[in-house]
Amino acid sequence: MKKTTIFFTLILFLLSFTILSAQTKFDKEKAEIGTMLDGFNVAAAKADFTTYFNYFADESVFIGTDATEVWDKKAFMVWAKPYFDKNKTWNFTSLKRNIYFSKDGKLAWFDELLNTQMKICRGSGVVEKINGEWKIKQYVLSVTVPNEVIDKIVEVKTPIEEILMKEMTIKK
Repeated sequence: MKKTTIFFTLILFLLSFTILSAQTKFDKEKAEIGTMLDGFNVAAAKADFTTYFNYFADESVFIGTDATEVWDKKAFMVWAKPYFDKNKTWNFTSLKRNIYFSKDGKLAWFDELLNTQMKICRGSGVVEKINGEWKIKQYVLSVTVPNEVIDKIVEVKTPIEEILMKEMTIKK
């Protein structure tokens, strides 16, 4: 009986050590990604075009708040350049952030609530470790809408988006 108890105690100890080791590794990676995302937001606030776009992987996508805003990195750079040149960029700060990892730790995805000029927005995306650095592969910016006012928002956007939906249906 004692041998069985010692055996199971040893197994539990080894399992808890393994879990803690994995957790510690992901804690380090979470901190790296958090620092990267904070730097990404600061670069935008400072209108630092080069630094901002260096956070994106070469093959990446930015999805904006408007239904028509889906850009690869190069197209997003073209769209954003005039704003950076005029120092008319955006200033987002994270209010709350969640980061999750693939089993192998090479991919992570995040969601965060952001304090912005549009009030609370949600940033979410996928990051990949490329040559030792976390790079944004996909970033999605969404405007949050409190449930209490969704009917008013739908009323305002319906005339605009009805036209867009008809155009998209025709292009299928």
